[in-house]
Amino acid sequence: MNAISHFAELKQRQRRADALPAAFVARLRERFGERLSLARAVREHHGTDISSYPVTPPDAVVFAESTDDVVAVVEACGAHRVPVIPFGTGTSVEGHVLAVDGGVCVDLSRMNHVLEVNAADLDVRVEAGVTRKQLNAEVKDTGLFFPIDPGADASLGGMASTRASGTNAVRYGTMRENVLGATVVLADGRVIRVGGRARKSAAGYDLVRLFVGAEGTLGILTELTLRLHPIPEGMSAASCAFPSVRAAVDAVIEAIQCGIPIARVELLDRLTVSAVNRYSKLGLAEAPTLWFEFHGTPRGVEEQATQMQAIATEHGGVGFVWSSRPEERSRLWQARHDAYFACLALKPGSRMIATDVCVPISRLADCIAATEEDIARASMPIPLFGHVGDGNFHLMILVDPDSDAEIAEAWDLNARLVRRAMAMGGTCTGEHGIGLGKREFLVEEFGPAVDVMRAIKQALDPAQLLNPGKVL
Repeated sequence: MNAISHFAELKQRQRRADALPAAFVARLRERFGERLSLARAVREHHGTDISSYPVTPPDAVVFAESTDDVVAVVEACGAHRVPVIPFGTGTSVEGHVLAVDGGVCVDLSRMNHVLEVNAADLDVRVEAGVTRKQLNAEVKDTGLFFPIDPGADASLGGMASTRASGTNAVRYGTMRENVLGATVVLADGRVIRVGGRARKSAAGYDLVRLFVGAEGTLGILTELTLRLHPIPEGMSAASCAFPSVRAAVDAVIEAIQCGIPIARVELLDRLTVSAVNRYSKLGLAEAPTLWFEFHGTPRGVEEQATQMQAIATEHGGVGFVWSSRPEERSRLWQARHDAYFACLALKPGSRMIATDVCVPISRLADCIAATEEDIARASMPIPLFGHVGDGNFHLMILVDPDSDAEIAEAWDLNARLVRRAMAMGGTCTGEHGIGLGKREFLVEEFGPAVDVMRAIKQALDPAQLLNPGKVL
């Protein structure tokens, strides 16, 4: 089923009124009391993310406070053949939390304890509901930080489930590289622990990587062991405007090929810069722009910025400005994280259909150039921005959620972009995950390998109750 037909199906789902079995509700009520909610507002909140999909609420919400609570929900759902959907903060963009078959949403936000900080070993154990900002606030005094930064203050369990990355990925990697171990509740209620604190292991199958990125379809993550990294002695941020998006991307490619250890590099096209200027009260030149961040020693950071400025100038970059003042860096990156809200203001009342392709960096300029031609022909505003240091960029296609024509146009543009990226050796999703909207592309990208994924799903969740309708 393609994304457009699924969109229509979700609208039909809104008109259904499935009731949970009375015995099942009684079982949950006895176990959870007031932590079980059937209230419409609560259910609708848990059937919403920041995608353009219609609100698709579960039939009930349980607020879990421990792994044992999650086990109790999963066992009850298994006994009554009721779907179960894990929920962190609801900031996913591919419909991951939508209850397409009804069921029970397990809200993990109260599982928000940092359980163990091992500063000497640079690792930490947390419950799945801890958010990235909360974790960094709690480990700040150790001189360490957790670098994965997708923008939203997402839960770490949700970030692991979607294999998130973000602005720092070019230097620190993604959740795949930074999750050392996990506690997982399986579909039959068993609790397993995968991975551990050792920095390497050759013991058996790599089950950590199996559950990281599984989007809650193979098990529910309740605890994570994560890598921490030293806070750099020196940090600086810089911005530079370019005559074209291609010139900006070519500058990034040359910098990476020259070995400049950039910590972050973000591309914003002219429309995105214009939106960010208005929303965040910045005064940037309204032209394609790169934002950088450099980490290291104070002298090393200065050398990196100087090298980057020279490369940028060769590619037509102007107005290269850099600063090591924390308040300047924070202001710049907060504006980048607010780009979603800034771009929504370009078309009041709109919803976002986001793209998320990633290509080898040598093909990035070509992929973006062809995509700009699609944008020029589109009938709606489409900002372009992304984490170009690792070949990942996004379109934010702004559609009227009540316009079938605009939604169809947007999905068609998205399909062309995804197939273009895959033809260049790329992937249909760099960090958002498959969710609902990219299932057809997963088959196109991996072919028979998807049958292996289905076999794993069947082995671990034969009743298809864990977050049904996602990924496969």
